[in-house]
Amino acid sequence: MTGSLYDHAAALHEQFPDSPLPRDGSPYPDDERYRGAHRSNDYRSEGIDVAAALDAYFASRTMQVEELAETLAGLDVPIHHNEHIAAAALRADSDRVRRTGRRLVRHGHDRRAVVVGLALLATDNDERDIPLIRTIGLLSNYFGPMAARALRRRRHGTEALTWLGDRTAGWGRVYVVEALCKSGIARPWLLRHACDGDTLNGYFAAKVATAAHLHAAMTCEDVDEEVVDHTGRLLSVMTWCSGMGMDLWDYPAAAPVVEAYARHVDRLPRTDVRMRCRVHLAESLQKIPLTGLNTSTVVAALLG
Repeated sequence: MTGSLYDHAAALHEQFPDSPLPRDGSPYPDDERYRGAHRSNDYRSEGIDVAAALDAYFASRTMQVEELAETLAGLDVPIHHNEHIAAAALRADSDRVRRTGRRLVRHGHDRRAVVVGLALLATDNDERDIPLIRTIGLLSNYFGPMAARALRRRRHGTEALTWLGDRTAGWGRVYVVEALCKSGIARPWLLRHACDGDTLNGYFAAKVATAAHLHAAMTCEDVDEEVVDHTGRLLSVMTWCSGMGMDLWDYPAAAPVVEAYARHVDRLPRTDVRMRCRVHLAESLQKIPLTGLNTSTVVAALLG
């Protein structure tokens, strides 16, 4: 039998403690089982058979968690929140739901069973499960959505989410950053670390600008270097992300933020990264002027 997915994530984390896992931890221990597998496109019935399996398990006094895990491995399990699965968890005894979720996440050898374990823990708020959820969340492209949801429900979940945000990439980072945008208390991290340069940043750049109150941060007289540089990345992403998220020309506070960015970045030493952001933003504004902005003055400052 292959090792558990949790052990796989924990072992890789020891090798790469402060960065995203290479290839999101692939290959997973259960890859052979899923090679060439396809998911159903029938979203209307998604999760119903999983909920039925959970109902049967929680109604039984003899069925073991291992039997449930094997059943779940043969079903089409959604990786995002599902009302049918959540309802099944809420119908059952909360202590048993918690114990089952922990067992599936900690010892599950199959990704579908582990996702269901996270879904069960996402209906609870026990803080003791934070390290467990955080570790499996390192395999973020697959487990990120449910791990982020489960962490958001816990009192110190935001700290765990920012920790995870520093160690995720790709789609996994999208799930974590979007959860942090909803937290209400992650503003310092969002202002400095949300965008990592990946194309998928386009899905959340405007959400970060809004949730982090970027306008208020940038229009202060004293703005720290990290915030200025991250703002440059945010603005650059927002010049091309139309279709993924709100772009710069639809962002209500665009003009004052761009003007403030041009003013603040001009006082910082010139680096290749900063100049790329400045030139890209200036060229974008020349192609499509921004309402309410003195384009020629700002462009001159950015290129100066």
